Amino acid sequence: MKTAIGIKQEHSAKVSTFLATILADEFVLSTKTRKAHWNVEGIDFHSKHLFFESQYNELDEIIDDVAERIRAIGHYVPATLKGFLSLTRLTEERVNNNESSGFIKDLVEDHETIIIKIREILYAQEGNFLDFGTNDFTTGLMAKHEKMVWMLRASLK
Repeated sequence: MKTAIGIKQEHSAKVSTFLATILADEFVLSTKTRKAHWNVEGIDFHSKHLFFESQYNELDEIIDDVAERIRAIGHYVPATLKGFLSLTRLTEERVNNNESSGFIKDLVEDHETIIIKIREILYAQEGNFLDFGTNDFTTGLMAKHEKMVWMLRASLK
């Protein structure tokens, strides 16, 4: 059944493409955060192990929300690892060691990349697609990432 929620098909297709890129970024970031959780070493192991776990749990909720937003506007979700890797702006590779500060620096960069992408999406949508639901959704998503990256940055001091 066709989705009839007041957004032109061509507009919802563009919004869906934007959201699919964000979804891919979120998936890669969640995976990298799990890697940090599993591989962190050092004197702060226990606290950072728990910290990274809380972060990837939050990212997993975000992933589900983004996927459901894509479905709500009438499109299918790209849900393969190959598809995510072709869409993401992030990289799986990291050059830092297994100390918490190395993981945190890498994750900070990824969160900032996602925040910038979300801002680009919001600017692109402003007045163009008349998809106020996605505007509201992505604004909230941006705020979540801003809080998460603040917590990561604060851990480096």
